[in-house]
Amino acid sequence: MMLDVVYLVFGLALLFAGGEALVRGAAAISVRLGVPPMIIGLTVVGFGTSMPELLVSVQAALKGSSDIAVGNVVGSNIANILLILGIAAIIFPITTAISSVKRDLVVMLAAAALMFVLPMFGILSRLTGSLMVAALIAYLIYAAMTCDREEGCEDGPQQGSMPKNLAFVAAGLVALVFGADFLIDGATSIASVLGVSEAVIGLTIVAVGTSLPELAASAIAAFRRHSEIAIGNVIGSNIFNILGILGATAIIQPVAISPAIAAFDIPVMIGVSLALVLLMVFTRSLNRIVGAAFIATYVLYCSYLFVQLPA
Repeated sequence: MMLDVVYLVFGLALLFAGGEALVRGAAAISVRLGVPPMIIGLTVVGFGTSMPELLVSVQAALKGSSDIAVGNVVGSNIANILLILGIAAIIFPITTAISSVKRDLVVMLAAAALMFVLPMFGILSRLTGSLMVAALIAYLIYAAMTCDREEGCEDGPQQGSMPKNLAFVAAGLVALVFGADFLIDGATSIASVLGVSEAVIGLTIVAVGTSLPELAASAIAAFRRHSEIAIGNVIGSNIFNILGILGATAIIQPVAISPAIAAFDIPVMIGVSLALVLLMVFTRSLNRIVGAAFIATYVLYCSYLFVQLPA
C-alpha cells in the first residue's frame, strides 16, 4: 500500500513537472516561429496542459481500465470549473466581457452536451473518436481564421534559445509518459486495496492530479489579475478534454462509458458547465462568494462519490 502511494505521488509530480516543461518549451518555440499568442493559447498551451489527461486516459484504456480513462476526462472537467475556477476566484474575483469568451463557452457547453449522448452508443468507437477529433480541429481552424478580429493576436516576444526550448519539450514528454504510468499503476492498486471503484479514483484523485497544470496556470493568472487567461484556460481545457483527449483515446483504444458515470457524473459535468455559462452571461463575473460555493460543491460531490458509489 505504501509503495502504491509513492507511485501515485511520484506520478502526480512527474505529470505536473512534465506539463509545465512542455507548455513552456512549446509556447516559446511557437513564438519564435511567429505563431500568434491566441493560436498558441488554443493549441500549444491548451493541448499542453491537457497532455496529462491524454497520457493517463490512453494508458488506462490500453490497460483495460475504461472507468479511469473516462472518469479522468469527466472528473477533470468538473474539477476545472468547481475547484480550479473556485480557487482562482477566491484569489482574485474573475471578471471578463462575455464577448471575449462567448464562442468558447458555446463550444464547451456543446461538448459537454455531447457526453450525454455518447453513452447511448455503449462503446466509444474509433469512428466516434475520429469525429470528435475532427470537430476539435474544425473549432481550432475557425479560431485561427477569426484571430485577426480578436484581442491578443499580436506577436509576442521571443524567449530562450531553440535548443533549450526543444530540450524542455523533450523532457516534458518523457516526464508525462512515465508520470502517467506511475499514476495509473498506483491509483488502480490503491482502488483495489481500499475496495473503491476505479471510476471513483478516476473521477477524483486522477482527475485532480491531471488538472494540476490548469490549476497552476489559472492560479498564477488570478494572482496577476489576468481574468480572461484564468477562465479561458479552463474553458479551453474542457473543450480539449472531451473532443481531443476522449476522442484520441477512443481512436487508440475504444472505451466503454459505465452506467454509473453516465447516470450521475456526466449530468453533474453538464450542470456545472451550464452554471458557469449562466454566471458569465448574467453576471459576467465570478466573485469570492461564488468561488467558495464552487469549492464547497466540489467537496460535496467528492464526498458523495466515496460514500455512495459501489466498489
